[in-house]
Amino acid sequence: MNLSTILCPLDFSAASAGLVAYAAALAVATGAELRLLHVCEPQEDPTGQQPDAKVFGSCKGRMQDLRNAAEAAGVTLVHTGMVRGEAAPEIVAEAERQQADLIVIGAHGQTGLTRFLMGTTAEIVLRTARCATLLVRAPLQPETAAAQA
Repeated sequence: MNLSTILCPLDFSAASAGLVAYAAALAVATGAELRLLHVCEPQEDPTGQQPDAKVFGSCKGRMQDLRNAAEAAGVTLVHTGMVRGEAAPEIVAEAERQQADLIVIGAHGQTGLTRFLMGTTAEIVLRTARCATLLVRAPLQPETAAAQA
């Protein structure tokens, strides 16, 4: 497998650490750079205010922790990024901007009517991305992710 860039979008759910471990193992095995991405979706509070810089700062801290985990797993080139917007289109756009060969994205197991009516971010990315997309089911523990990759 010839991969040069792996994009791993993160939502900071409980499965994020396992997802990073899985993507990191793939990056180490292929020598690819790993790009971790978080999309801050637009949210307004009842007063119409946008989330403050404190929330954005918290996201930066979480991203740094996940970057440290990828580096500890042996990835030599890790980049992080945060963008604002709708998750699925921003992930696909970032994959194109970075010329990603692979997107490693988590699936949260949404089923039934909710999935039918809304779709999921992972499904939309799977359908619209031009590069290969690996859908990883949650929950994935970091120690088993590295062993599976």
